[in-house]
Amino acid sequence: MSWTRATASEPAAPTARRRQRLLSLGACALALLLVGAATLSRPWHALEFKTFDVLTALAAPQRPGLPVVILAIDEPTFQELQQTWPFPRGMHAALLRRLHAEGAAAVGLDIVFADPSTEAQDAALARSIAETGPVVLAATREKIDSANAALWMDVLPLQRFLDAGADAGDAGVEPDDDFVVRRAPVARESFALRLAQRAAEARGQMPVLRHFDWIGYRGPRGTFDTRSYYQALEPGLLPAGFFKGKIVLVGRSARTATELTRSQADLFNSPFGTAGGERLFPGVELQATLVDNFLSGGGLRSVSEGWTLALTALLVPVLLWGSRRLHPAGAAALTGALVVAMGAVSWWLFAGFRLWWPPLLPAAAAVAVYGAAALVGFAIVRQRARQTRAMFAQYVPPAVVSRLIAQPGLMRLGGEAREVTLMFTDLANFTTLSEQLSAEQTVEVLTGYFNAMTPIVHASGGTVDKFIGDAVMAFWGAPLDDPQHALHAVQAAIAMQQAMQALVADLVARGLPPIHMRIGLHTGRVVVGNVGSEQRFSYTAIGDAVNLAARLEGANKAFGTGILLSAATAAQLPASVALRALDDVIVKGKTEPVRVFTPCDDAVVRDASLAALDAFHARDWERANGHLAQVLARVPGDAAALRLQERVALARALPAGGAWSPAVALDKL
Repeated sequence: MSWTRATASEPAAPTARRRQRLLSLGACALALLLVGAATLSRPWHALEFKTFDVLTALAAPQRPGLPVVILAIDEPTFQELQQTWPFPRGMHAALLRRLHAEGAAAVGLDIVFADPSTEAQDAALARSIAETGPVVLAATREKIDSANAALWMDVLPLQRFLDAGADAGDAGVEPDDDFVVRRAPVARESFALRLAQRAAEARGQMPVLRHFDWIGYRGPRGTFDTRSYYQALEPGLLPAGFFKGKIVLVGRSARTATELTRSQADLFNSPFGTAGGERLFPGVELQATLVDNFLSGGGLRSVSEGWTLALTALLVPVLLWGSRRLHPAGAAALTGALVVAMGAVSWWLFAGFRLWWPPLLPAAAAVAVYGAAALVGFAIVRQRARQTRAMFAQYVPPAVVSRLIAQPGLMRLGGEAREVTLMFTDLANFTTLSEQLSAEQTVEVLTGYFNAMTPIVHASGGTVDKFIGDAVMAFWGAPLDDPQHALHAVQAAIAMQQAMQALVADLVARGLPPIHMRIGLHTGRVVVGNVGSEQRFSYTAIGDAVNLAARLEGANKAFGTGILLSAATAAQLPASVALRALDDVIVKGKTEPVRVFTPCDDAVVRDASLAALDAFHARDWERANGHLAQVLARVPGDAAALRLQERVALARALPAGGAWSPAVALDKL
């Protein structure tokens, strides 16, 4: 019969695997379509931009690649020169002559001279342009809104300045949707490009200008050598020859609170704000960055999207293989490792080869494929879990069911060695009670008893192993690890005795004899697992420790206690659990005695009981009887004290030198 079932079920496994594979492929395809649709959204582009910003902050060399100096029209300049904006053009003319005399390679004035001033001032600036080295002036574009359309108009420097030999270039930049400047200027004749060309010519170099797609920031604000405008006008404030061979840019600074408004101060948002740095970036420093990029190759080019799509296509089979072959944690680790690797490659290309490769698409695709495969796997596991729960939940504890679901390999014969705390319970006088009840009433009482005790065991993390007549076998520490299994077992035993009070009261109210529960507890190593035959097995514990726990349950009768626990269990309890030492017993087949305890809240009884045992071991009969008298005074008729009193009397009556042992065999109790 079993061979027939196996043969009939063999084709089902490949069919299930094929179904799981098809479901995974379908889910992954849907996930990739969703990722593809997301790439068209503005939030997606915002995430890519933020990635660019972070890499910019990490990879920036913190130094310029060329000798570039910025002369900032800043607050100190206004204070020193006592001038208002705009400055007289004769002042700019004097600056150009000073820079030419110092040997500057080229000068870029990031100032738009579109309107004429006085004739004398304009003539002075035109003469300086004609007499000094390469000069590039800023141009810009202005938007004119009309009723029909929006028009863009080029705003160029005065023609007389161009006729004098100045070049003009568009100083405008194009921020992205989040108003951060990342892209290279689209204008063919940009201000930075013209200045880079003239600087290369002045330095006797071929104007090999490296075109790029993205700005390669050299560092946060202040990376380029920045001096105040007035320092270049007044001799002696800067070292002689300071400007020799350098590219000089002149422009407005952000720190001009009194003379310039924020818009006039020519500020832009930089990528460094995302990484926690200063967000605002002066336009003149942005132009210096662009000049550096053109001449030194610091700008970045975009990696073709074809490589991104190819990599994404390669990731799919790898992740599908991982989801089928690896543990879920392993598949998650593989996905995480791939995402981290893609981020590292993106940074390596960014920092080492000045290539911008957004890792967001392949990373999101990897996470989506893993998530889709994991979701399908989770659904299949849930289906199997429901089947397992339906199969086992009727006769094993919920914790066991949960572990069988998590580890299907446990559903086999055999077990594992573990340290657990075992419990055996029994009902005293139940035989007398059952003789007065019908079979149906006996089952009703037992059902009520088991229904009251089982939730207490489960609530404390215990496993109800089995019901044996009116007895319960349970243990703590398996199948789930529980470092406090001894404490939880004792707490459950106390709660179970408290729950018995309501059951006993109900029996007495019905005119039936009361019953009492005895509990034995012991901690030790046992083999825990599925034991039985292939046709029928149960989750149980086997070992000497099980036998001792059962024997301790029966020994309650001799000590007059409701809970009896071994020293092995007591040793693992915190000091907050008050225990009374009762006696030392020897288990059948063992030679070492075991001290037994019971919970006790009376400190006097606890201390006197322990002192009596110590005196008994020391053969100090008088002192032992004295302490036992203290116990009996507190608890008249205490069975444990009376029993030890009898043992003291027997030991005392032995002849001198006679054989005596402070422990008693458990089978004699």
